Amino acid sequence: MKKTLILVLVLVSIFSMSVFAAEPIVIGKADWAAHGTRCFTVAVVALQGDVIVGAYLDEYQMLSRADAIGVPNSDKAFGEAFANPEQVLASKKVNNDLYSNNMANAGSTVTIADNFKAIEDFVLGMTVAELEAFLSGHNAETAVDAVSGATLVDTYGYLTALWAAAKDAQSK
Repeated sequence: MKKTLILVLVLVSIFSMSVFAAEPIVIGKADWAAHGTRCFTVAVVALQGDVIVGAYLDEYQMLSRADAIGVPNSDKAFGEAFANPEQVLASKKVNNDLYSNNMANAGSTVTIADNFKAIEDFVLGMTVAELEAFLSGHNAETAVDAVSGATLVDTYGYLTALWAAAKDAQSK
C-alpha cells in the first residue's frame, strides 16, 4: 500500500509539473534591410508562447578599416574579399562610439546602441499580434515618435525586422 501511494504521488507530481510548466522559449532571427541599402540588420526575438520575452538588434555596415573593429576574420581571408581594402564589415553596436560620433555630426543626441536598446525594450512584453497591430497603425514617420527613447528615422524598419524575427520564431 505504501509503495502504491508513493508511486501515485510521484505520478501526480510529474503530471502537475508538465501541466503547469511554462511554455518553451523559441528563438527567431531575421536578416533585414531596415536602414537603406548600404547595411543590413540582424534581428533576433525570443518568444514564450506569443509574447516577446527577448529582443536583439544589430546592424552591419562597411566602415573604415583604420577606425573600426571588423567582424571576425576581417583580418584574414574573409577580409580579403571586401571590394575596398580600406573598409571592413563591422557591427554598429561593437563600434558604438565610432558610429555614434558620425550620427552626432548629423545632429543625433542618442547613440546607436541606446536607440537599438529603446527599440528592443519597446517590443518586450508585446504579443506578435500587438506588434503587427502597431506596425499596421504606424508608418516610418509616426513610429519614431511612438517609441520612447528612439530617435532613428528608420525605427519602423527596425520594428519590422523584429516582427519578422518573431514570425520566424512562431514558424518553429
